[in-house]
Amino acid sequence: MNLKDAIREIPDFPKKGILFFDLTTIFSNTEAYKYSLDDFEKQLRNKGVNKIAAVDARGFIFGGALADRMSLPLTVIRKKGKLPHKTISASYDLEYGTDTLEMHEDSIEKGDKVAVIDDLLATGGTLEASCKMVDELGGEVTVVGVVAELSFLNGRDKLAKYEVYSQVKYDSEEC
Repeated sequence: MNLKDAIREIPDFPKKGILFFDLTTIFSNTEAYKYSLDDFEKQLRNKGVNKIAAVDARGFIFGGALADRMSLPLTVIRKKGKLPHKTISASYDLEYGTDTLEMHEDSIEKGDKVAVIDDLLATGGTLEASCKMVDELGGEVTVVGVVAELSFLNGRDKLAKYEVYSQVKYDSEEC
């Protein structure tokens, strides 16, 4: 299956000149969603992963399903102020300013082998911050898994020390 066929492309969103890739259409396409989860599971099975860390918000939909399928614990990485217990945080740059992610400080144990799952890799800031927190807590990021990668934005460069797996890649000619 070609997952690109299941991803809706919306021109000029959120502003003129941007081609937005709407991955939510995968969730309503049972064949595409199953294919994506099957593929992720296949990639993770031989990596020694013992925990899934899912990134707010669409990463939860993929990460939660994978954790259930693989009988692994799930930890969530959320936007600042959304978690009720003691947290650690990491900030990253946005086009105009910064944003911060948090995770519970007891969500990763020293030596955990963690798959960090999100829907999209663009500039890499969100995933870099997520991986830094896993590292800070003593976990090992075994793989970063995303459904789609906008390779022309070079987000993979920020994740150079990690294995990155993307199911679909878009280059600049497609955007």
